[in-house]
Amino acid sequence: QVQLVESGGGLVQSGGSLRLSCVGSGFTFSSHTIGWYHQAPGKKREWLARISGAGSWTDYADSVQGRFTISRDNAKNTAYLQMNNLEVEDTGVYYCKTEGTAWWGQGTQVTVSS
Repeated sequence: QVQLVESGGGLVQSGGSLRLSCVGSGFTFSSHTIGWYHQAPGKKREWLARISGAGSWTDYADSVQGRFTISRDNAKNTAYLQMNNLEVEDTGVYYCKTEGTAWWGQGTQVTVSS
């Protein structure tokens, strides 16, 4: 069955960095655009970034442009989100998703302390 599994979350100080991973299985990973989303406590889930199946193009929300970088390694069925210069407002659960489908991962928690 289709599965997306995020990892790499944790506790980090403001200004620090984390790299999240999203491993896909049960489908042809390289055929799908992958998106990363963020849900802050008490707020709705918001889109952050996406990368095409071949990795040839990327797109970012204004809030993370220049701080976050999305990438992928199709040989490992894995997408990444490199997050630099983290802010307290980046705290929340991070999800990956295959765009155009209803396939979501379970999320990974990121907590940024001041």
